[in-house]
Amino acid sequence: QVQLVESGGGLVQAGGSLRLSCAASGRTFSNLAVGWFRQAPGKQREFVASIWRTTNFTSYLDSVKGRFTMSRDNAKNTVYLEMNSLKPEDTAVYYCAADPFYSGRDHSQYDYWGQGTQVTVSS
Repeated sequence: QVQLVESGGGLVQAGGSLRLSCAASGRTFSNLAVGWFRQAPGKQREFVASIWRTTNFTSYLDSVKGRFTMSRDNAKNTVYLEMNSLKPEDTAVYYCAADPFYSGRDHSQYDYWGQGTQVTVSS
């Protein structure tokens, strides 16, 4: 089993920045691919970014490319999502997810999920 705990959400004005963290426990973290997803009220869960387990290759939703950066620190069992130039449309609950084999954009393929952290961007 893997436990994931997100933190770092909050209220920020448009153009501002936040850094989300996802701390993992229960399994060798370096063996896990990790994804960030978000869900706004009334909308489906949406892929934001992912990082592979071996190469640290990252992939991003087009609308966040150049604004968001995902990274991982295996020594701390933590992944980060640095979010800059935030827009009101980035408002959502952000979730991290992990899987030993899958690092794609389909949220249903991830085995482990955190509880989510709210990000609200005011205009």
